[in-house]
Amino acid sequence: MENGMTSGLISLDEALKKMRIQAQSTVFASSEFVPLTEAVGRITASAVTSPVFVPPFDNSAMDGYAIRSADLQQIAHFPVAGKSFAGAPFSGEWPQGTCIRIMTGAAIPSGADAVIMQEQAQVSEIGVSFTAPVQIGQNIRLIGDDIKQGEEVLASGVRLGPAELPLLASLGIEHVEVRARLKVAVFSTGDELQPVGTPLQAGQIYDTNRFAVRLMLEKMGCEVLDLGIIRDDPQALRQAFQQADDAADLVISSGGVSVGEADFTKDMLDELGEIGFWKLAIKPGKPFAFGKLKKAWFCGLPGNPVSAALTFYQLVQPLIAQLSGHTAWRMPVRLRAKTLTSLKKAPGRLDFQRGIYSLSAEGDIQVASTGHQGSHVFSSFSQANCFIVLERERGDVASGEWVEIEPFNALFVC
Repeated sequence: MENGMTSGLISLDEALKKMRIQAQSTVFASSEFVPLTEAVGRITASAVTSPVFVPPFDNSAMDGYAIRSADLQQIAHFPVAGKSFAGAPFSGEWPQGTCIRIMTGAAIPSGADAVIMQEQAQVSEIGVSFTAPVQIGQNIRLIGDDIKQGEEVLASGVRLGPAELPLLASLGIEHVEVRARLKVAVFSTGDELQPVGTPLQAGQIYDTNRFAVRLMLEKMGCEVLDLGIIRDDPQALRQAFQQADDAADLVISSGGVSVGEADFTKDMLDELGEIGFWKLAIKPGKPFAFGKLKKAWFCGLPGNPVSAALTFYQLVQPLIAQLSGHTAWRMPVRLRAKTLTSLKKAPGRLDFQRGIYSLSAEGDIQVASTGHQGSHVFSSFSQANCFIVLERERGDVASGEWVEIEPFNALFVC
């Protein structure tokens, strides 16, 4: 049921859909080739195919003995004719009725069709005998068994990290084509704000939002253009918007999107671009603005620190993934958990409360609140590892009830 405080607000799902549709044809980033050593966190601009077979030759999966299985019908003891080590394959003549001592990863001698592990071999002065049945092909890793030459190993739009880059290195790939970093201009608005490290005067606070936003942008691999703090002056704000629009693909401001007398951001957006939507039915984070300037997209974050971090996480994060061409990015997963604490909640807005989830002794997911949930209590993020997501029309939650949680993804996790 909507009331005067919640009517006219759009849902989170509707906001995400609007952003996705409006920006669906926009991927700003061009591409460039970079060395693998500089590619961590970058997004593949095209599919990557393997230039080689993996493994590059038939090789042994075990330490043991390579044989021709047909010889087993006639011979009980096999003299050792040579050795095949990793990096030093057997290259001599291989007489019929003999075996080759072989190590894991070593090339299979020509003609061998099985490798018998050393635990199933008995060595004596007259040769090697085997204690278990032999199947053709056993313990042999065939060429291309993992990856075939020309096979796609990474799709376009994949973020490169510790799992992907060693894979490319194993294929001998030295450079990879990635998308250029998304350029994001960021600034905060408000006469009360001071840079971190500056002594505070009466009525002043530190500009933590811009600091937090910059850290999150850098973690997402963006090129950040930091325009600093813009005072509550229409002309100064207009110049900041114009400068940001000329230089960036995406502009993010913090503060100035509420309904106060000195909140000019919405007016500037009306003047210099267009607003897609302005108010959301979420808590915290109702005064979030999304729109388009002449060149760049725009996101206006609320001034309260928790609201700014939450709206960045829920709305700006997927937008940046889309604009960056990170097609493999997925929305955070939600899980069902039993709450260990009671939760205060008024119907009308989807509520994201900070929580700490864990497993019970029985293996069930349980969650507890971090405590006071005010939009100014940023310290709760340092304690939390998830959001407790309470449905729009839900009221207070008693301890022991089931709720949805959303474990923090890599943006909030070190």
